[in-house]
Parts: sequence; C-alpha cells; structure tokens
Amino acid sequence: MCPKNASYYGNRAATLMMLYRYREALEDSQQAVRLDNDFMKGHLREGKCHLSLGNAMAASRCFQRVLELEPDSSQAQQELKNAESILEYERMAEIGFEKRDFRMVVFCMDRALEAAAACHRFKILKAECLALLGRYPEAQSVASDILRMDPTNADALYVRGLCLYYEDCIDKAVQFFVQALRMAPDHDKARLACRDAKALKAKKEEGNKAFKEGNFEAAYELYSEALTIDPNNIKTNAKLFCNRATVGSKLKKLEQAIEDCTKAIKLDETYIKAYLRRAQCYMDTEQYEEAVRDYEKVYQTEKTKEHKHLLKHAQLELKKSKRKDYYKVLGVNKNATEEEIKKAYRKRALLHHPDRHSGATPELQKEEEKKFKEVGEAFSVLSDPKKKSRYDSGQDLEEEGMNMGDFDANNIFKAFFGGPGGFSFEASGPGNFFFQFG
Repeated sequence: MCPKNASYYGNRAATLMMLYRYREALEDSQQAVRLDNDFMKGHLREGKCHLSLGNAMAASRCFQRVLELEPDSSQAQQELKNAESILEYERMAEIGFEKRDFRMVVFCMDRALEAAAACHRFKILKAECLALLGRYPEAQSVASDILRMDPTNADALYVRGLCLYYEDCIDKAVQFFVQALRMAPDHDKARLACRDAKALKAKKEEGNKAFKEGNFEAAYELYSEALTIDPNNIKTNAKLFCNRATVGSKLKKLEQAIEDCTKAIKLDETYIKAYLRRAQCYMDTEQYEEAVRDYEKVYQTEKTKEHKHLLKHAQLELKKSKRKDYYKVLGVNKNATEEEIKKAYRKRALLHHPDRHSGATPELQKEEEKKFKEVGEAFSVLSDPKKKSRYDSGQDLEEEGMNMGDFDANNIFKAFFGGPGGFSFEASGPGNFFFQFG
C-alpha cells in the first residue's frame, strides 16, 4: 500500500469497519486525514469509528469538520445528531446512577449502544447496573462477552466478581476482584468491593460461630453489624436477616424475628427458609392465620411431606383457636393435670356463681352467669378424658354428638360440691360473702 496515499488508508478503514474492527479502522482513518485534511470520507469514517467506540465528543468534531467541507452532507448531519443523542444518554445515565435509578441507566445505555455498539464502557456500565438490579445472568453475559475479546479488561473482571459477590459466592468473587486489581491497581470499585466482600464474609462467619456456641446475644449483634456493610448485597443480606430472626426467636424476641423474616422475604421472595422461620414465629405467637398463609406458600413451592405436615398442624391450630379456649376459661395451661383442672374449676365456679352476685346490677348478673356457664362447660370437657382428648385433637365436639348445649352448669356445680344443700353463699355485709358447707 502506498504510505502517502490517503484514499488507500481510507479504503482500508472502510473494510475494517465492515469487519467491526473499529480500533484498527480508527487508526487508518486518522492516518488518512493526517495525509489529507480535506479528505471528507476520511473525517466521516473517523467520526463513525469514534461513535461506535463511544467517544461522542471526538465523533462530533469529525462530523463538524465534514460539514465544513460539505455543508449539505445529510449523512454527516444525521451522524452529528446521533453523537449528540449519545452525549445526552450519557448525561442521563450519570444522573440515574447517582440517584441509584439503575433501570434508567440500563435504558440509557441500551439506547446509546444502538449507535455505539462497540463501546465497552457503555456495556460495562449496563452490566454493573444489571448486577445491582439482581439481573445476574444478563450482567454475567455482557461481562463474559467483553472478556472473550479482552481477557485483561479490569472493568469486566470487576463486574464478573460483582455478580458472584451478589449471588453469595464470596470466595470466587474475591478472586475476580483481585484479578481486576492486578490489571488495574487503581480500580477503586474493585478495591472497595473486595474489602466489603472480605468484611461481610468474616462478620457472617463470626455470627455463625457465636450462634453454634450458644452465645445468642453476641450472634445477634454480629449479624446486625454484618447487615450494615453492604445494603446492595441482596442475597447475603436476606440470609443475614433470616439468621438474625433465628437468633431473635431463641432470645424470645418473636416480633422482631417476624420483622426480620419479612425483610428477608422482601429481598428474596423465593427464600423458603425465611417463610418457614416466620411461620414458626407466627405459631409461637398464636397468629395462626398468618402461619397458615406462610406454610401454604412453602407447600406450593416445595411439596414435601414435612411441609405438608407443618401446614396441616397450622390449619389444626387455627381451627382450634376459633373455638372457646377451655384452658383459658379455667386459667390453666394445656398441660394441666386432673387435680389442677379441678382446683381451677373450684376457684372459678365460686368466683362467678350467680348467688354470689345476687345483689349486683342486672347487667353484671347476666355477665357473671355467662362466665359461670362457660366455667362449667370447660370443666365438663377437660375433666372427661374422652372429651378432652377429642377437644385437644381439634375435633368438633358438636359434630361428635356431644351437644354442649344440653348440660346444666348448676348440676355440675352441685355434683362437684356434694349435691343439693351441700353448699351456699351468705352475705355478711355489703359486698362480703362467706361459704357455708352443710
């Protein structure tokens, strides 16, 4: 090729552009205009190469030079508009990134790449924002494409590491960050990400160690500290919230544990472990409807025997919770002995007996009579082993043929205290009573 002929360089530049070898084409087109500054096609090709590589400012200067040489060039006019559009998309993307509006950045970079298809810088920014949006496969694909063409590209190595880091593959992520820093020792983003990744891993492991050792207060604090390291790491933070919820439930901080599980699920809606932990906390706080909802979600996702059993148990407890709580009526726990049940009935029956409130207002008399009947009903069930067993198992006593409306609370009271005439209330003054046994 003649080293002094501008058109030869220009033609070779055009050929290289058809092969998408824009950097080589740029060198040839620049050599062409150095040899002949009035070579309009050389300036046009240089501008197109700059534009494809994402250098819109340099491209604009080239197209303006073309318009100086040929003011009516419609091609130069259109390419100048393309360059101005890219500059505007860059400006919008910068604002979007500062505002953490990563979707806007991806949109702007997609538009810019329509005219600047070979710009690694735009692709890297798009990939980074895709990673920050949790769209890891797309981000990895973009970074991998660049690394195939340029294995030493520090920005692409950084993005690959970022995706792994956000997918909770911290050890592999650190390897990519270190490799990026070898290629570009002053790569600030890779250095900060590497620091955060190491700190997050260390703090999480400290929390796990404290938990295994039974030091729950320390584990709770360590998980809390880990959560402040990087708010962008969605998957790891979801696990940390769930871990802290587990510790919180051990410390009887059940409402806080529920809140932490909810935060974990908000970060990762597919996190089954968080649903299970929250459901258990709901069970422990007798919020059975919420527990059933969570177990239903889990069972729809993973139809295992264990999950089916948990759902059935929660549904049973929900059903039981909608009945009268006879244990609560008598003021005893569900493991109360026969003697404790009798003792509780004695106390409550005497407290609410209608004769004791014969001098009260009609409203109070009605209320105490209702309570007296409930106490008798509770005792009639919990003192009968067969009825108690069915009640405890969640069976409907009415459906089992045990009509709870047929019993008489007074008969139960008389039977318990020894029959007719065996017991009476007598007033010794306003508001004072004493019990007399025959």
